Amino acid sequence: MYVKYKNLGGNSNVARYALDYDNIIVEFNDGFKYKYTYRSTTTADVERMKKLAENGKGLNSYTYLIVKKRFARKWR
Repeated sequence: MYVKYKNLGGNSNVARYALDYDNIIVEFNDGFKYKYTYRSTTTADVERMKKLAENGKGLNSYTYLIVKKRFARKWR
């Protein structure tokens, strides 16, 4: 189930996200969705992204600066 990203910083490109046991799907304002898994990046990265998503701040920056292109899947 997708949840609207709170965007507490006010300038995020993240629109929504979905959490599962071993992954997170991040949907950006351009409609692209990226699935990050324990396997495609690291367990620590996915867990950090989950916390940032739930807190509503920092997910956009973490995605662009830390995990970058280590996604398992990208689609629109």
